[in-house]
Amino acid sequence: MVADKVESDDRVPVLIALGEISDRNPDPEAAFDSLGLMMEALKAAERDAGTPILDRLDWLGVEDQISFPDPALHETLAERLPALPPIRVKTFEASGDGPIQLIADAANLIGEGRIRLGAAVGAEALRTAAKRAQAAAAAGNPPPPSAIAASAAAGATPMARKHKLFTPTDVYPLYENATRAAWGQTLAEGQAESATIWSNSSKVAAANPSAWLRTPVEPAAIAEPTADNRLISFPYTKLMVANASVNQGCAVIIASLSMARELGVPEERIVYVGASAAAHEPDDFLMRDSFARATSLETTLTTALDRNGLGKEDLAHVELYSCFPVVPKMARRVLGWPAEKPTTVYGGLTFGGGPIGNCMMHAVARMIVNLRGTDGHGLIVANGGYATHSHSIVLTRRPVPAGTFPLDYDVQAEAEAKREPVPALLDDYEGEGVIETYSIPFDRHGKAARATIVARNPAGERFLATVPAEDEAAIAFLTSGAAEPVGTAGRATRDASGGVRWTM
Repeated sequence: MVADKVESDDRVPVLIALGEISDRNPDPEAAFDSLGLMMEALKAAERDAGTPILDRLDWLGVEDQISFPDPALHETLAERLPALPPIRVKTFEASGDGPIQLIADAANLIGEGRIRLGAAVGAEALRTAAKRAQAAAAAGNPPPPSAIAASAAAGATPMARKHKLFTPTDVYPLYENATRAAWGQTLAEGQAESATIWSNSSKVAAANPSAWLRTPVEPAAIAEPTADNRLISFPYTKLMVANASVNQGCAVIIASLSMARELGVPEERIVYVGASAAAHEPDDFLMRDSFARATSLETTLTTALDRNGLGKEDLAHVELYSCFPVVPKMARRVLGWPAEKPTTVYGGLTFGGGPIGNCMMHAVARMIVNLRGTDGHGLIVANGGYATHSHSIVLTRRPVPAGTFPLDYDVQAEAEAKREPVPALLDDYEGEGVIETYSIPFDRHGKAARATIVARNPAGERFLATVPAEDEAAIAFLTSGAAEPVGTAGRATRDASGGVRWTM
């Protein structure tokens, strides 16, 4: 009986340690690059564990990064460890769901009996990369291209390129403007909800010693466009978007329950890995069934709770991914979570910090801190791409039964069953239509660069058109809040340059 208990404990995954670093060194040459941040985070996690562990790892999982590209990043990092872990993996790309996938994969390996001790780690040093590029430019050397811009442009489809929908700030407003209309909110109501959620996140960050921005901000200061809080892309101000100009790294240590006890980890510091669920939308965001919902997010969130036998009332803490307000706004509606209640444990991507794909590693670290010594449960809803990838997981102080892992976290079939038919996408359509959603990027002087309209024709087919910046009346209509633009009629016509122009 004792032997059976030991064997079952060897198949139960738990989180036992964490390490975070925020590097603010003003010297670009002395500041850490991504690899250096990862090593510092791993060392901090070892200190948190209270015993040497980096020479005993069976598994190393690395979240990819874009600051200092290295296709063999996991191997490069592994060679810096005191001993080479037998299993070394890296996520396919730098994506917000990556840290949760790494933890879920490690939990499955523990459940299979293949590993007993592992580390999941990631970092971004875009601040260092930018400062080094500035120094190179000052010395007369050509700076490298923007890592974020290059990464976004590489994945853009021909249609997206044609209509200048390249970056997250171009794409997420399509969801924000569509959901506001679908939920029956006025512009003022939608902005107030965003500002309330973000203000609460700033207060969480203020209490987090590892957060990047630790000054609480009131809702009015978040919603109001000013010289210091300019509009980035309607209706998002600077304080509503992810802050990627950081140097941050984070690592968490995952172990079997029996290994945790061998290492002498006190019971009150052990956090159990619960069941998770993952699904995705079509990679081409213009081929989504709707911009007013994300079935992958809905499915992973509800499935993760169901698999762990939990309801919203059982959750002590949540982390609802927050690159832009629309993501936690969608998630909280599925969950039934009040806007007035914090939706983050680490401060979110604006205030806690937005190190590209590794943000949710910081959320996991803070969830561990918040759950230790309690009997609570926490839910993390991760998001990657353009609301493309969703992975939700429960972390809990309640012992998870042996036999839970390995677990197939892929719930794509369930998400597909909920999806509506995807409309045909037309190129260079001319004729009547109604606005489905829209995106308006702004320049640094507060002027709209253009508006990109996503519309439906009378047959329900989707097409795109442009409102040029010179059409001030149309831009004003789209941004004033006096009436809801989504659902209003207009016409797409060929202009002198050969593009397709939208007129009201």
